[in-house]
Amino acid sequence: MDSLLLLFVSLAFSLVVLIVKRRSKATLSDPQNELKNVKKAEAADFRYPTVQPLVDFDFDKTQPPPYRPFKWGPVYFISITMAIRPMEFTEWIELDNQFRSYHRIRSHRVATKGTDAVRTLPARDGVPSGALAAKELVHELSEYLSRRYPHVYRVERKPAQKDDFGWYNEGEIKTIEIIPIGVTYDLERDDPMTISGLLIQDDLALMLEGKDGRYYFQAGSVCTPGFWRIKDKIGLPLDEIHTRGNVPQYESKLQNSLAKFFQKMRVDKPVTRNNYFFQIVRDQSDERRVDSIDPDELAWSETTNGDEDAWDHSNQRADPTPPATKPENVRFRTERQSLRRLPRSGAIVFTVRTYLEPIVKLAQEPGVPGRMAAAIRSWPPDVAL
Repeated sequence: MDSLLLLFVSLAFSLVVLIVKRRSKATLSDPQNELKNVKKAEAADFRYPTVQPLVDFDFDKTQPPPYRPFKWGPVYFISITMAIRPMEFTEWIELDNQFRSYHRIRSHRVATKGTDAVRTLPARDGVPSGALAAKELVHELSEYLSRRYPHVYRVERKPAQKDDFGWYNEGEIKTIEIIPIGVTYDLERDDPMTISGLLIQDDLALMLEGKDGRYYFQAGSVCTPGFWRIKDKIGLPLDEIHTRGNVPQYESKLQNSLAKFFQKMRVDKPVTRNNYFFQIVRDQSDERRVDSIDPDELAWSETTNGDEDAWDHSNQRADPTPPATKPENVRFRTERQSLRRLPRSGAIVFTVRTYLEPIVKLAQEPGVPGRMAAAIRSWPPDVAL
């Protein structure tokens, strides 16, 4: 009897240990699972806000906004942050009178660079495919653009069906036309990421959450990056994109906050931010500018970084000899970026609209030269390189 009792006690103890271990394991994984459940619930409850039509937008006359994202003071770069601010849903995508030239440049990049300009990755171990997010994105853009700029974009819809990609139960969009340039795209036939990148002036990146909780670059239309290449970044998690790109002070000041932000980003809370840097372009007398569709090197900063195909991602320049220049050949390159979580796929879409302006133009704006000089003087050595 004593032996039998001992056996029952032993079995009972083993069962308790097993239950405790399983509960402990479940408890450890609960925070991440709870966060995913919260994001799914937010997406299910999401209702598209009304997009206000921009009735005074003029396709040929509306100037690009003069973004000047620098401040006075020597401490500007001491507290490096993501510098994000809330964005109204209705202000997601901005257009201006440079659309025609951007569309020519972007179309040329798609035609000549192929998957080095636009790519969607399949699923792999622990990381979802970018295909669903890419399809969702082209419909999100088509819905938004046709409402925000109704005299620029015209759409043809299919009859409404349950769970289609149409907003407000109006039916899914089949085709979208950019009226001023006479171009129509078929959302059922054409590649979603290619269409998305040609509908607007922005570059696009879709980040999807892997099983490890990190976000991976799984699809993109990157036609005007200037200083980086999609083939060096596609498929990487968010942290490696920045560390391999040698982003100054990323690991010490930005990595943790950026990872947390992506994890907690809500469907109904889009954000925007700006950054800036400088670029050298060919002199006006250079014959290579004459027939170029991209004389200021929006797509690739060849004068600054050398040949795109020979560019060394780790050393950041194909030719180690920096180009000599003069003020007239320096461009102020600034970006307006936005981040939105898509409700269906849960992907975070990252838009990057790049603006190029002659630095001599900024020198004529009241107060701007002083602010810019103060900001540049505050750059630490790793930023100024």
